[in-house]
Amino acid sequence: MSKLTKTWPFVAAMAAVVAASNYLVQFPVRQFDLGEILTWGAFTYPVAFLVNDLTNRRFGPAAARKVVLAGFVLAVALSIWLASPRIAIASGTAFLVAQLLDVSVFNAFRGQAWWRAPFLSTMIGSVVDTMLFFSIAFAASFAFLDTGFGLEDGSLAFPGTWFGVQVPLWVSLAVGDFCVKVLVGLAMLAPYGALLSVLRPAEAQG
Repeated sequence: MSKLTKTWPFVAAMAAVVAASNYLVQFPVRQFDLGEILTWGAFTYPVAFLVNDLTNRRFGPAAARKVVLAGFVLAVALSIWLASPRIAIASGTAFLVAQLLDVSVFNAFRGQAWWRAPFLSTMIGSVVDTMLFFSIAFAASFAFLDTGFGLEDGSLAFPGTWFGVQVPLWVSLAVGDFCVKVLVGLAMLAPYGALLSVLRPAEAQG
């Protein structure tokens, strides 16, 4: 069985996670007055880093990059349908940069303590992904990408209050999403650790 055939579950998982996140990021969390600092997409997107890291551990960085690229194509196509072109562009850009960076960071630390590679790659990737996605998707400077519907129509550029400071609403949403991504990313260390013995590096199989 070819490596590409073996990695298709990872491709499918990656596409599903990102497409769901692209859709859910359009909906602020209204419960507990969190509407100005958090969207539902923050709870699902960190799973993409788990999928990436597990692929990298099992098949290596080259295969992980192929899964990222395949997941990117499928996710953008689904995002255009589920969300909007601007969301798809923002997500695609942030996804490619952050996930490819995740592959490199993970590979650099894979020989150290089991938790270090997934922890560092996820944290660094989350920073880059959040900055790129929210600025492209919602900042006024990228308004030329608007299509006239959804939250990407510029409404998130209006000021909101975040801990008593007025900032564009998308900035407070970005900070809130990042904080949740960090917490969920830390939680993803549990399934990663649990799967270590199952998804051993391919070269170690025999």
